[in-house]
Amino acid sequence: MSASAGTGVFVLSLMSIPICYLFNSLIANSAQAFIFAGCSTVIILSIAHFMFKKKAPADPLFYVYAVYAFFSVVNLIVGLEQENIIDGFVTFYLRQADPHINTAHGHMISYWDGCVHYLMYLLMIAAITWGDSYRAIGLYWVGSFLMRAIVYILGSTVGKHGTEVNYFLLLHMLYISVSVWACFRIFSQPSTQEDELTEAEQKSLLHRPLDLLFIIYLVPAFAFCVFRGLVVLDCSSTWCQEYTQQYEPYLKDPTAYPKVQMLVGMLYSGPYYIITLYGLMVPGCEWMPDLTLVHSGALAQAQFTHICASLHTRTPFSYRVPAGGQPVFLLVNILYALMPQALCYRCRTRPAFFLRPTPDKKTE
Repeated sequence: MSASAGTGVFVLSLMSIPICYLFNSLIANSAQAFIFAGCSTVIILSIAHFMFKKKAPADPLFYVYAVYAFFSVVNLIVGLEQENIIDGFVTFYLRQADPHINTAHGHMISYWDGCVHYLMYLLMIAAITWGDSYRAIGLYWVGSFLMRAIVYILGSTVGKHGTEVNYFLLLHMLYISVSVWACFRIFSQPSTQEDELTEAEQKSLLHRPLDLLFIIYLVPAFAFCVFRGLVVLDCSSTWCQEYTQQYEPYLKDPTAYPKVQMLVGMLYSGPYYIITLYGLMVPGCEWMPDLTLVHSGALAQAQFTHICASLHTRTPFSYRVPAGGQPVFLLVNILYALMPQALCYRCRTRPAFFLRPTPDKKTE
């Protein structure tokens, strides 16, 4: 397939700008907004099929990411209009259609989807166009998507806006269903890791200082995610109460997004750190590169949303990070977000330690 297919998707995604402006002036109620979202999806798929019918991509995810790229630009428009940088594109949507998006958490996922996810969609579309593997980018997206979807759906249901569920939650469930199918498609793709297990890669942990550093990091990271999980569960410990008051009062925000996010972190990131400790100490754990990709994507999305929402003006003042605690808050949370990225980079660029020796190697 020629590179023009990828360029076509990029141009198609930018069409969301005039389309949003046009429909914003025509929509009169939430039912029409819901119909607009559904019609937009059909129109995008029809245009994509017409544009590429002569050289139709064999991978169905090409069309999925084309639609997602379109709506990523819509989400970026939502974020910009929330900041009053632009006006008249999604005004009705912000005022009536979806109250959850007007929270600080909803604001941040609009930016994440409109920037980071949009870039990933374009990269995966380019890879499909050129016939390259996009499994690594896809796994990173899988982690980011899963964290975003779990926290947003559960937080919207149990938080203070839980009684304001409308048509758009149904549309969001359709998005999640298609995305879960896409996740399985990505996992089923063959791995592109090619390396040989050498004797140097089988050295003990003391001869692998970088891995030793990561192991040292994983212990406090596990404790930190469990600690914040206990905080949102209203632990009566003095440490938990002081931490909430001085550094992260946002954990008590009634929207429930930070509470759900910390519980997801405790229940999933906690076991991940234990499994990763094992993977760094015992050679032959072939699942390590993929697992670190998924987790790093999830934690990047979670920490970006949490850090920015904790400081954003849409968060009530009493739940924002106090000025005196901001240096510690930023240092801890940024470090907590960056270390998984470094671990993922180590596992992807030097995967030999995690490969199992082939039968031929064993015989020799």
